[in-house]
Amino acid sequence: MISIIIPVLNEAESLPDLLEHLGAVGAHEVIVADGGSTDGSIEIAGSGARTISSLPGGRARQMNAGAAAASGDILLFLHADSTLPERAVEMIETAMEDKRVVGGRFRVELDDPGAIFRVIGRLINARDAAFGGFTGDQAIFVRRRVFEEMGGYAEIPLMEDLDLARRLKRLGTLVRLPAKVVTSARRWKKRGVVRTILLMWCLRALYLMGASPSTLKRFYEDVR
Repeated sequence: MISIIIPVLNEAESLPDLLEHLGAVGAHEVIVADGGSTDGSIEIAGSGARTISSLPGGRARQMNAGAAAASGDILLFLHADSTLPERAVEMIETAMEDKRVVGGRFRVELDDPGAIFRVIGRLINARDAAFGGFTGDQAIFVRRRVFEEMGGYAEIPLMEDLDLARRLKRLGTLVRLPAKVVTSARRWKKRGVVRTILLMWCLRALYLMGASPSTLKRFYEDVR
């Protein structure tokens, strides 16, 4: 059984369509982990998912809380502004039949058809193929047993997905499924495409060189 865990903070606009979509793709269990929304997200989510509150908020803390409440033996972490490919559940189940596989992710594309956004999606997938440092936008999935043994997400303010990916690599085989998760381009539109690309690559490089996630989070927030 696959449990889909969605960390949210003020995602009332995205949740109705997302929950309808998850019903259409045959989601087994959907858990919305709210970090203190003030826009009615938790009430909207309650109509189509199991809801929990995780306070104080923080994406990693919320995802850990959602995992603790889940009943599935496979955990899938999905951002509220992303949608899964049509056969996602079936593809994950097939991949996990191989006992060597501890988890994985999908490829990704942005929801804007513009040329620059298609290029960004290709660059993200190329980086993942070259280095394997995948992110939460790619809908990370993992065996519950493995997730618990490794202590879940590190409750750090930024780069929790990259940290999880690095630790998972040491525990077994990771797969990248060929289908694509579609994620919102709103981050790039809000800050500007060039600025956002440079920011995210710089933050990633600094983290890999040992910079504190707390320091990086302050910088990330300062430029919003």
